[in-house]
Amino acid sequence: MRVELFDFELPSESIALRPTSPRDAARLLKMEGGGLEDRIVADLPSLLRRGDILVFNNTRVIPAQLEGRRGEARIGATLHKREGPRQWRAFLRNAKRVRDGDRIDFHEGVAAVASDKRADGSVLLSFEGEEPVERLLERAGRTPLPPYIASRRPADESDASDYQTMFATEEGAVAAPTAALHFTPRLMEGLASAGVATETLTLHVGAGTFLPVKAEDTIDHIMHSEWGRIDAGAAARLNAARTAGGRIIAVGTTSLRLLESAADQAGRIAAFEGDTDIFITPGYRFRAVDGLLTNFHLPRSTLLALVMAFAGVEETRRLYRLAIEERYRFYSFGDAMLIL
Repeated sequence: MRVELFDFELPSESIALRPTSPRDAARLLKMEGGGLEDRIVADLPSLLRRGDILVFNNTRVIPAQLEGRRGEARIGATLHKREGPRQWRAFLRNAKRVRDGDRIDFHEGVAAVASDKRADGSVLLSFEGEEPVERLLERAGRTPLPPYIASRRPADESDASDYQTMFATEEGAVAAPTAALHFTPRLMEGLASAGVATETLTLHVGAGTFLPVKAEDTIDHIMHSEWGRIDAGAAARLNAARTAGGRIIAVGTTSLRLLESAADQAGRIAAFEGDTDIFITPGYRFRAVDGLLTNFHLPRSTLLALVMAFAGVEETRRLYRLAIEERYRFYSFGDAMLIL
């Protein structure tokens, strides 16, 4: 697919810099059977059917943004994916100043040695010492705000909670599964009363989620891999719900990618644990998922390509034009769309 087909111009004022309060008051553009409705997220209990099942990603964002020095050079690091007890693959700012074997001092007694520099710009950071890396990050790291937010305002104390979903229990993500940011305990009670079930899985979102597709055609893009898990009990309950006529609705592209990674050709979901680098583009035949709740994504992103695969290329372009005209809020802290 030509990448220019999922490019678009977005006015800067459409980028949400803070979440809506309360979270479930965010706007929701619903598409079903060709029809469109302008609603809010709190309306979900009336938009779904008894027996439907929402699938959330329970990954928890860690303080994965680090600032340090290699000699006199200032180096920024965004952790991407754990590769060992003390090793993380990371993307560096000012990476041209770092060579294999260089030591980066991140202050607060935290330092790492860089190695295995790759064509995608990532390096392997091996952290020094014996303290758990999680403790080092608590001391020296900060919440890794998406670049389109971090470039427009400084991070503050509220980001540590604002950029975390209510389902976040499994530490390991460096970006939030943002569709789930809209959910509140009040909304979950309403969904339960309406007979809508929920399940969780884990996909540790990496920094690669923010990388644009730089190739001219998606066939030439190398997809980043992320670690995920679906336990056997959750897989069995999802299969049973679908057999009984319920719809599986992924809350976010991360949940959808893992569900599709775990499904066989007949749509049966199996237990899954490991890496997935599934890259879903138009023409993909969906097996496990009947609906998608997602935010509005960046141009030329793998996430937008996924949405186009699910909703249709021209339908998605029409939805995005409408969302811009109607002043929907875009990206991580923005509004949502429900595609059934």
